Amino acid sequence: MTHQQPIIDTSPKVSDEVRQTTCYMCACRCGINVHMKDGKVAYIEGNRDHPVNKGVLCAKGSAGIMQVNAPSRLKAPLKRVGPRGSGEFEEISWDEALEIAASRLEPIRKDNPEKLAFFTGRDQSQSFTSFWAQNFGTCNYAAHGGFCSVNMATAGIYTMGGAFWEFGQPDWDYTKLFMLFGVAEDHDSNPIKAGLGKIKARGAKVIGVNPIRSGYNAIADEWVGITPGTDGLFILSMVHCLMKAGKIDLEYLGQFTNAPVLVNQDPDSPDHGLFLRDDHGAPLVINRKTGKLAPFDMHGVRPDLGGSFELDGITHVSVFQLMAQRYLSDDYAPEAVAERCGIPAKRIRAIAAELARVAFDEAFELDQEWTDFRGEKHDKMIGRPVAMHSMRGVSAHANGFQTCRALHVLQIILGTVEVPGGFRFKPPYPKPVEAHPAPHCRVAPNKPLDGPHLGFVHGPEHLALKNDGTAARIDKAFTWENPMSSHGLMHMVISNAHAGDPYKIDTLFMYMANMSWNSSMNTRGVMEMLTDKDENGDYVIPNIIYSDAYSSEMVAYADLVLPDTTYLERHDCISLLDRPICEADGAADAIRWPVIEPDRDVRGFQTVLVQLANKMKLPGFTDEDGNAKWQDYADYIVNHERKPGIGPLAGFRGKDGDKVGRGEVNPDQLDKYIENGGFFVEHIPTEASYYKPWNMAYQDWAVGMGIFDSPQPYLFQLYVEPMRKFQLAAEGHGERQPPEHLRERIKDTMDPLPIWYETDQTGNEGYTVNALTQRPMAMYHSWGTQNAWLRQLHGRNPLYVPTKLMRENQLQDGDWAKVSSPHGEITVPVMEMAALNDNTIWTWNAIGKRKGAWALEEDAPEATKGFLLNHLIHELLPSRGDGMRWANSDPITGQAAWFDLKVKIEKAGAPADLDESQPVFSAIKSPVGTGPEELKWKVGK
Repeated sequence: MTHQQPIIDTSPKVSDEVRQTTCYMCACRCGINVHMKDGKVAYIEGNRDHPVNKGVLCAKGSAGIMQVNAPSRLKAPLKRVGPRGSGEFEEISWDEALEIAASRLEPIRKDNPEKLAFFTGRDQSQSFTSFWAQNFGTCNYAAHGGFCSVNMATAGIYTMGGAFWEFGQPDWDYTKLFMLFGVAEDHDSNPIKAGLGKIKARGAKVIGVNPIRSGYNAIADEWVGITPGTDGLFILSMVHCLMKAGKIDLEYLGQFTNAPVLVNQDPDSPDHGLFLRDDHGAPLVINRKTGKLAPFDMHGVRPDLGGSFELDGITHVSVFQLMAQRYLSDDYAPEAVAERCGIPAKRIRAIAAELARVAFDEAFELDQEWTDFRGEKHDKMIGRPVAMHSMRGVSAHANGFQTCRALHVLQIILGTVEVPGGFRFKPPYPKPVEAHPAPHCRVAPNKPLDGPHLGFVHGPEHLALKNDGTAARIDKAFTWENPMSSHGLMHMVISNAHAGDPYKIDTLFMYMANMSWNSSMNTRGVMEMLTDKDENGDYVIPNIIYSDAYSSEMVAYADLVLPDTTYLERHDCISLLDRPICEADGAADAIRWPVIEPDRDVRGFQTVLVQLANKMKLPGFTDEDGNAKWQDYADYIVNHERKPGIGPLAGFRGKDGDKVGRGEVNPDQLDKYIENGGFFVEHIPTEASYYKPWNMAYQDWAVGMGIFDSPQPYLFQLYVEPMRKFQLAAEGHGERQPPEHLRERIKDTMDPLPIWYETDQTGNEGYTVNALTQRPMAMYHSWGTQNAWLRQLHGRNPLYVPTKLMRENQLQDGDWAKVSSPHGEITVPVMEMAALNDNTIWTWNAIGKRKGAWALEEDAPEATKGFLLNHLIHELLPSRGDGMRWANSDPITGQAAWFDLKVKIEKAGAPADLDESQPVFSAIKSPVGTGPEELKWKVGK
């Protein structure tokens, strides 16, 4: 009998068209091929030609198809008809929605623009949204960075002109030792995974420093389960070991950093701790060749690291001497820090020795000539194959800024920044801090703001203060409370607006910021603030406008909802002016474009902002006669010029599309990007590949690209002079003085050399266990939780508890535990995890959902077994009894100190309420209903 073999089509037709665009499922911004059938999305894969992912695509990216089919998508503009927080809305037209928005915003602009607080989440279009806010005239604008990683970005820019991730990357081709600090798996995941694969394939070592051994740390050759918040102490102890052993790159420090710059040592001088400068403001060093003072950038100068110079009776010593005095102290010896860090002294010494061994014993040379900013020619590039990477884990502490600075100092003393095998910057970085604007806050009726909202302060003169010394901004950014808050303090906006501190606002306008749930500290409290009414029965925050693509928890608290598109239905610009997709070897930017048209009455938020601006005839968006300059966001992307010849996109400029970086407007620019796969790359010349801050070939290339108008070489700032200026003010010098209650804190924390200090734990007596959240690789912020594919990976989240605490509390997997902090308590299921710091508990972030949100059924696992640690955290520190509202933030930058949370844990019985994690909040009425039992559809014939 002949067996009939089944006929299988081994090459089915996947699509009838491929449209290439940029993924939006996390912040990697990978290139994707969107396969279409009959005009619908059938399949998403990676774009092999794309500079970021080179064809690799993760679970999030593949699941992007489910974002455009999500039942939770908003369908039309919504006007609230029930109480705030109820989720009761009626659908309205866009004409009515824009009219309502304009009717609320126009009176504010004509009277007092600061009454608008406009804050955006992880939207990747901040150069545009800030442009809108600046032309509206409000000083109250920022994006999500203040509660994400401002410490990392700001510390990096003040210290070395750039930081990790979007600013730079490891030299995957040459590094032999890679060290990660506090890196979760949701950020930059494809490039890191590909890079880890590359270095491990050739036997390079990976060291992971993280209280939690998951993700990248799980595949590390060595895992360091550090005590949360002590990374800075661990790093400075390694600096101590390296300096004591003489294992530092003296030539690199002398030539490329401010280690040889001279510092005033007279305690009675108003310039105590400031640099000695020449008449042109250039910092001075001692030239080893002559023994005389010389500007740091003089041709032929050989700076003296051990320099000391007396001028007018005042002694000046080098920054390097100050570093030696501090870090050679036994206070930083491994034996002195081991217990606090949870790392044995012997192991700290061993890791420091390994860093030194690889940096110096395995150093190598590239036969590549280059010329430095002093005009000196070099015939080699010296490779030191140690690379480091860090993210939110070390950043989200109240000592995070100084910890991030310490990490950069560790890299720099080893000579591993911008050299082969080390850490490399991505264009448009590196930039000296002076290349960035200072913050602006001058508000006038019916006028644009006097300059960019955000930036980098160089001293008290740049603080955002009103004439009476009070905060100009609703979030109190750039005040004495957090002077260097370069990304603002989004986590304080609602709390401050509710308290009227520093003043009341009229309208809160937010985009993609789930502040009534997982993006907020003090979740219950924020929900109460958003719904609170005054003695007249009016809402304390009078008006709330919100834009989102999905029925998130925050939607319920808006008075007006402006529904956004999904990422495959919109134009976006991933710009060199904002958050580009560059690699260390090239400048790159990208677009998104509507590969499908929306099947709902929704509009891209940026286009809505253009339409609102035109309706209100905002300057910048309209000419003197009130005529619109742009009709939508795509029009803006192509035709806006920040300055002549430089616009949002660097590629295909000029009338014929043949110019790069600089060039007149090309009306066909978007089409050129689409033809090129949705991206553009301009590679850096080989001789400019390394030493970018000092390499004149790179500086000249950057000028040609429009990154600079003239070369901007600079020194790495081991000693950050602007911080010393704030200390001087706190010591009584200068016209602008801090309030008395902040003087000691400024003196203690704003040290110009990195320090470590205990985070503020006032009121935490009895709460001794560290509690952290971490984002899973399969999800990013809250976007993935409603995704039908990704939900199957993380539909619920246990509380992971180390073996030691499991035993102490007689807990077993599946038991319930009550976890409490000075602020609140939760009752949740637990699971044992051995590869975990033994005094730290943790869970995945943003898995738990509120009932009624995201089109989920009320008994969905996310709404019953999923939970947030946010209920235990507060945006304010426990009361000190002084009447002050002390933010739970880094005192330098204002970054939200999410990871300073201390708790206690105890065994609890299963909640009587249907076996659900506690607390449980009442269900929100869903404006989109709930999704089907099965999400399925057929694409194509």
